[in-house]
Amino acid sequence: MKKLILSGILAVAGLATTMNAQIQKGNWMVGSTLLSSNFGLNTGAGYDIKLQPRAAYFIEDNVALGGYVTLGFSKPGAGQSTQFDYGVGALGRYFLSPGEKGVDNLLNHGRFFLEGNVGVGGFNVENGISTTGLDFGFGPGYSYFITPNIGLEGLVKYNGVTGFGNEGLTSRISFNVGFSIYIPTSRAKQVANDVSAQ
Repeated sequence: MKKLILSGILAVAGLATTMNAQIQKGNWMVGSTLLSSNFGLNTGAGYDIKLQPRAAYFIEDNVALGGYVTLGFSKPGAGQSTQFDYGVGALGRYFLSPGEKGVDNLLNHGRFFLEGNVGVGGFNVENGISTTGLDFGFGPGYSYFITPNIGLEGLVKYNGVTGFGNEGLTSRISFNVGFSIYIPTSRAKQVANDVSAQ
């Protein structure tokens, strides 16, 4: 019985350490936003179906830099025309450590993060305005790890486009749902092996 309890404790400790291993320097993160709902600031609220594939490399523990592409379809609100969104640019993500600045680790299987992006993007409204310009956004999110290498994510983000077309600044706050897959490099695999050997 003692062996069973000790094995269980070691397995839980190994899972917690492995969860930290996927956000270490040298790893890759790939994923996508799948659905988004927006709360319009000057464009009206509505719903979005948005694919935003992204890839990022961990340049330091908890810090990833990479790029994204946005392809989306949205219906801003009742009586408004369909809108097509697009964009490409750079993104950065910083994962908060458990207990850092008073932020505790929710459910021990996830991490809070802050994400920001900047690039070129815009939108075309059916039979209406269009804007292309500086695409930017930032906000907090949470990644819940359903396995040691796959996280389901929720992200609340302020998004803006400073346009050069028919319209100036447009902005909205959106809630995004997606996923990320964390691909360990040999360094991270070595950390996981060291932990499991203990």
